[in-house]
Amino acid sequence: MRIAEIFHSVQGEGEYAGTPSVFVRTTGCNLRCWFCDTPYTSLHPEGPQQDWRDVLRKVLEWDCPHVVLTGGEPLLQPEIVPLAHALREEQRIVTIETAGTVFRSVEADLMSVSPKLSNSTPHEAGRWRVRHGRDRDRPEALRQLISRSPYQLKFVVDQPIDLDEIVEYLGQFPEVTAERVWLMPQGICQADLIEKAKWLAPAAERLGYQFCPRRHIELFGSVRGT
Repeated sequence: MRIAEIFHSVQGEGEYAGTPSVFVRTTGCNLRCWFCDTPYTSLHPEGPQQDWRDVLRKVLEWDCPHVVLTGGEPLLQPEIVPLAHALREEQRIVTIETAGTVFRSVEADLMSVSPKLSNSTPHEAGRWRVRHGRDRDRPEALRQLISRSPYQLKFVVDQPIDLDEIVEYLGQFPEVTAERVWLMPQGICQADLIEKAKWLAPAAERLGYQFCPRRHIELFGSVRGT
């Protein structure tokens, strides 16, 4: 599997926000969100190939119960399956962060799915704009993932109009309860997040969803390895 980085930090999003965690960030993504904050895993992929057993050994060097398998899109990597299984065998609490467009027969303690709205489409015309629009919504893959593991759905919200699309999108999934839905402001600097939180936090409360302030940016800024 191709690995961009392995590091210890604090989970910034969703149910485990504020929790110290070891992050395994894979390289490779089938989408090209214009606001991607890890371009070194997609637009400009980097990182060596590593055997999943070596990755496991590195993760276990930290005495940390929480492990996050993220990317890029970690479910593009076949070896994510034995890695997740082995980590759970070692009593680690495993979160998998995915866009929900790829299904693999893998289980996690938390399947953290971030479905991509139309607001994620690349601005520039070209093959990636077409491919992203085609592949960003795979409801059957998402449905399979959340049927196997405890889950949360996290939506990146850029403008108030995105809220209507989220409500419409969730209409496909009557099994998803409102408390499993998290709304996050789009932005990579604290000023943008604060400004958007002014209208997004009350909107989330009104809709019965959870609000996620993206705590890692609050703590560290948009810095790699945090």
